[in-house]
Amino acid sequence: MEEVNTMMKLLRGLLIIFLSIMAVGCVRVIVKPSLTFGPSEARWVKKTLNRMTLEEKVGQMVCCAYSGHFVNTDSDFLHNLEALIREQKIGGFILFGGEVYETAYLTNSLQNKAEIPLLIASDLERGLGNQIDGTTLFPPLMSLGAAGSDELAYLMGKITAVEARAIGIHMTYAPVVDVNINPENPIINTRSFGEDPEQVSRLAAEFIKGCQQNGLMATAKHFPGHGDTDLDSHSVLPTIGGDLKRLEKVELYPFKKAIEAGVQAIMTAHLRLPALDPTPDLPATLSQPILTGLLRNKLGFKGIIVTDAMNMGGITTLYSPVEAAMRAVEAGVDMILLPPEPKEVIEALVCAVRSSQISEARIDVSVKRILEAKARLGLRKNKLVNVETLCEKLASKEHLQQAAKTFESSMTLVKNEKMALPLSGQDQKIAVFSLSSDPGGYFAGRTFIQEFEKRCPESIIFYADAFTGQEFIQEAFEKARDADVILFALFSRLYAWKGSVELDLKHIQMINESIALKKPVVVVSFGSPYFLRNFPEVDTYLCAYRHASEAQKAAVKALFGEIDIKGKLPVSIPDLYSIGHGLELLRKSKE
Repeated sequence: MEEVNTMMKLLRGLLIIFLSIMAVGCVRVIVKPSLTFGPSEARWVKKTLNRMTLEEKVGQMVCCAYSGHFVNTDSDFLHNLEALIREQKIGGFILFGGEVYETAYLTNSLQNKAEIPLLIASDLERGLGNQIDGTTLFPPLMSLGAAGSDELAYLMGKITAVEARAIGIHMTYAPVVDVNINPENPIINTRSFGEDPEQVSRLAAEFIKGCQQNGLMATAKHFPGHGDTDLDSHSVLPTIGGDLKRLEKVELYPFKKAIEAGVQAIMTAHLRLPALDPTPDLPATLSQPILTGLLRNKLGFKGIIVTDAMNMGGITTLYSPVEAAMRAVEAGVDMILLPPEPKEVIEALVCAVRSSQISEARIDVSVKRILEAKARLGLRKNKLVNVETLCEKLASKEHLQQAAKTFESSMTLVKNEKMALPLSGQDQKIAVFSLSSDPGGYFAGRTFIQEFEKRCPESIIFYADAFTGQEFIQEAFEKARDADVILFALFSRLYAWKGSVELDLKHIQMINESIALKKPVVVVSFGSPYFLRNFPEVDTYLCAYRHASEAQKAAVKALFGEIDIKGKLPVSIPDLYSIGHGLELLRKSKE
């Protein structure tokens, strides 16, 4: 009888194993990366820190750049990356662009060469698609401000996390929690959730939760706040002139709330803030009163402090790479991002410790935080990714549909005075102008035009960029005189070192001349919502916030009444519209 019972138990066990295997084959099991820290993680951190040399410790505090494009195994690019790992013992890399499989293979290769797992980070402000071709791309954070949805913010963070971890990225330099209260801001602008500190804080907290609950470290940036400047810190050192009371109410408030939400990293800003530190020409990145006194001691932040890129003009125009790195560490920074001379910076910091300029205990504090982050991310157990499952995890139909919903939910109708929208596309003669203010952006609106022509094939079409001459623009304008509706799609991209997101004066003139014709004129902004200040008399104004193809598709749907328009301005347009303004236009019923 005992033998029979034993045999039955064995058969039941085999049956359970068989059914489990079958279930795995039928159902895709997703194991969520954990951001927990327990006794075993603590032991690994202590053991690792105790055995590290001073050079290895300092190396952990430096992050350098790489890209996930194809490279030959004999390329200098790859050899330089390997030397940073092997010789400089750097703590991590920052990914700038690439393709899916190249990125995964290269990242795995770099991890295999590292004794201590590398912390891989990237700027994923708009999802993994912000860096990796073919993956899920979301709109800028101002679009989330326009939609005003906590759920959309959370799901954007979640999908970003799932895709980032699948490809080997552990940390995103997002969200931007700068409060954009300056319409002339050339570098934050639509990267911000908006100008209301409460809304910025609420949506940022949801995005942070979406990231970190799904295994991706989030980074609130740029501390103490980059929203009230008309200069780009990539080029120069801007100054924020607000007093302490204003700074606490506006700039600092979202950082306080991000800390309460559990954000695990904060990025510094290359800004001068006299109200917080009156030292001349001293960026917040290098300020001990701001980083240690305010962020650590007063606000109680216990996570990792990372610098903004140390190759930006806000630093390099005033300090050498070595001096900047030394001051940053003394100020309280844990990780130095993109120093122009990483080898020299590491050597100088090692010498500073040996000469007692910086204590080794100070270095240990930062390295401990970095190792704890790596342990919390699970990298001590598994630092590699499964390349074979990428086709299942990235850009799934569910992810793409969620991104499209986010783009569509953000469409904001500011004006519609002659009830030009929705367009009919049947009995209307429409002139459509795709105008890019960027050199080389001639076909910036190609997707918009293609989608528009599907619905209105007889449209008059014209493209122009910053290089297009006045005579061609005037010729196009003459052809548009007989149109029933004149429509302008405006593009002026937001990117580092550009210094402005304003429109080309020729394009502004053309719009204002069209308004003078006294026929319906529709303008769609695929960039800054503040464009309206250049042509306040326009009849219809729609904000789409970004030049991405997905935004262009959503805008065309909105123009033709195929989706509901419910977005609200997350910023005020000075002297024209206040924050929260937005007309609702519901989709046309299908009869």
